[in-house]
Amino acid sequence: MATQVAPAERGATRIADRVVAKIAAHAAREALDTIPEDGAPPHAAVAVHQGAARVRISLELGFPADIGAQCGAVRRQVAERVRTLAGMEVPEVAVLVERLHAADSERGRIR
Repeated sequence: MATQVAPAERGATRIADRVVAKIAAHAAREALDTIPEDGAPPHAAVAVHQGAARVRISLELGFPADIGAQCGAVRRQVAERVRTLAGMEVPEVAVLVERLHAADSERGRIR
């Protein structure tokens, strides 16, 4: 007969950094109202150490906009989704705004 192994002795689940990065990038897209028409979708880089994920999100935003409010929404959404889906604490979410896109279709100089 097979002996039963206690749950604590069966092993561990490890979630790869790239999976956490995909969760974070998707959460950033969820947090943004819109992604600029010619903009790139958010990109995430993650470092996981001892059950905690430090996340860096690169994104492009439309302009004019409340950049601080959008970055705050991204931080909150990313931390919540990584905590919920991956079971990791998120002590840091750094948001880097790589580019601002003008809302109007005219790309001329503003005087």
